[in-house]
Amino acid sequence: MTARGRSVAVVGAGIAGLCSAKLLSEFGFDVHIYDRTPDVGGVWSVTRRYPGVTTQNNKGTYAFSDFPMPDEYPEWPTGEQVQRYLEGYVEHFGLRRLLRLNTEVVSADQDPVSERWRVTSRHLDSHELTVGEYDFLVVANGIFCDPFVPPYEGKGEYEAAGGRLCAASDFHDLADAEARDVLVVGYGKSSCDVAEALSEVAASTTVVAREVTWKMPRKLANVLNYKYILLTRLSEGLFEHVEQRGFGRFLVGRGKFVRNGLLGVVERVARRQLRLDRTGLVPEGSFERIVRHAVSLATEGFYEKVEAGTISVRRGRSIVVLREKDGRPVAELDDGTVLPADVVVCATGFVQRVPFLSAEVQARLFDDDGNFLLYRQILPDDVANLYFVGYGSSLFSPLSAEAAALWSVNHMLGGDIPPMEERREFVRSRLDWMIERTEGKQARGTNIIPFSLRHVDELLDEIDLNVGPGTRLLQWLLPARPSSYRHAAQELKRRHSVSGKNEVVSAER
Repeated sequence: MTARGRSVAVVGAGIAGLCSAKLLSEFGFDVHIYDRTPDVGGVWSVTRRYPGVTTQNNKGTYAFSDFPMPDEYPEWPTGEQVQRYLEGYVEHFGLRRLLRLNTEVVSADQDPVSERWRVTSRHLDSHELTVGEYDFLVVANGIFCDPFVPPYEGKGEYEAAGGRLCAASDFHDLADAEARDVLVVGYGKSSCDVAEALSEVAASTTVVAREVTWKMPRKLANVLNYKYILLTRLSEGLFEHVEQRGFGRFLVGRGKFVRNGLLGVVERVARRQLRLDRTGLVPEGSFERIVRHAVSLATEGFYEKVEAGTISVRRGRSIVVLREKDGRPVAELDDGTVLPADVVVCATGFVQRVPFLSAEVQARLFDDDGNFLLYRQILPDDVANLYFVGYGSSLFSPLSAEAAALWSVNHMLGGDIPPMEERREFVRSRLDWMIERTEGKQARGTNIIPFSLRHVDELLDEIDLNVGPGTRLLQWLLPARPSSYRHAAQELKRRHSVSGKNEVVSAER
């Protein structure tokens, strides 16, 4: 099979959508990228950035293999800088002509005979409907698709009293919190980021956290960069995989004393450095639970402000009702405490949705509990010409997305994969293990953390495009460099006899 004359619709112009479109274009596919926001970036779009947002990764690991972050960027870029980086990626590789921004995909229906996709989209300014037909559909709208805001009782009364309830991604202006009483719901990186930022201007800032979790300082003991602790193969080897192999098998077996010792040291240092004992925020369980559902980087200045009383944390609490009291908006917690709450910002996770797909197609994507059933986090069991890219929560998001895009292109071009029954067994066993490992925090079957490099390995091994043993050996002690994987696309082009004339236009950086 060749790509000539074949078309692809990509839903989502974030990291996964952009690298998918770029790669597909280089292989000669005719590509359109749809996104309902006015700019590229996905979670980094100006429409979704909250005050204080930065990357969880350092700039060296949060980058594409063939497009490094600018040298002048700080070690942990801001949300605005990441979005600018992605705009630079679009310009550098000539992707602007492929974009259909401010355009929402209303429906994507598959013809049962031709198995082609009929995509109906609506421009959000003109409301004009457009219909396009495509051979393939790539869903890259992300596992952080729609923010989840709990349906609190009393919302109407609360808002009538002047209160504001919103998701963190919908809060954009610090001035909206000035001299106001702010409640931030949640304890992940987003909630701590936004609480720290808003506390600079708010009259009071309170974090309402049903559970406190382990976090990792940017620099352990203010010396060792986080990337050397949790972004290496050694760090992945410290946690038991369902199919453990190599040195990792030793670390969770006979060498478990080494593993426990390393994790114990990190726990003690992090506990002291983040003032967890002094602030009463020591999480339950050992440090290895940091990877239960996400690895969260500690927000600079957050714990110092908790210790100083600038930020208050209501641990083990949740909001049960929002209402009015004495003419003011308030929140009542489950212990009966009533707090002034001019603004309630919810950093309570996201809902992974594909509302543009028909109910019949969606029924084939999920199990009875609503978990995605995707082989390699990409391919549905029995829906032809449909691919999901970016549906594995990873510590190396750009690299993982590139690997998934390469796998998808190879499959579109006729690459072999295991038979259906073998794929189904693999998906079910991995999902069962994921549910057990994350204690039910599997994000609808998309949580692969902490095994980000292992996931990249499995994708690239299956299509014989992985880095060599020497590179993998270096990655045991050093963070993976995305540039080490730059060869993969070139090798796939050589394999499929794709010439340079198919590549998208690129300008010198």
